[in-house]
Amino acid sequence: MAAGVVPGKFKAMTTNEIEVAGDGREQALTRLKKRRDFQGHLVAYVVVNLALWAVWAATGAGYPWPAWVTGGWAIGLLLNAWEVYFRTPITEAEVRREMDRARSQD
Repeated sequence: MAAGVVPGKFKAMTTNEIEVAGDGREQALTRLKKRRDFQGHLVAYVVVNLALWAVWAATGAGYPWPAWVTGGWAIGLLLNAWEVYFRTPITEAEVRREMDRARSQD
């Protein structure tokens, strides 16, 4: 069993997981979990921001303070989307190339 993994608990996903050839099911599950987590993040963003803007409108619509929350959270949401949909996992070939490069520098 992997270090730091407790039976019956979820393993934290990291960006340094290596994609191993032949492990297609695990790769697919990881991608699906990331997409589902992103969808939950997106729903929370929409619901909370709608509520904040409704409070703002109901209290007189003065200074648009919800824009700070909406903008800041949007940055986080965009970074999450990049991680889920555009960032490629580290492959075994990349690890080998990096190891070869490190050896050649010694």
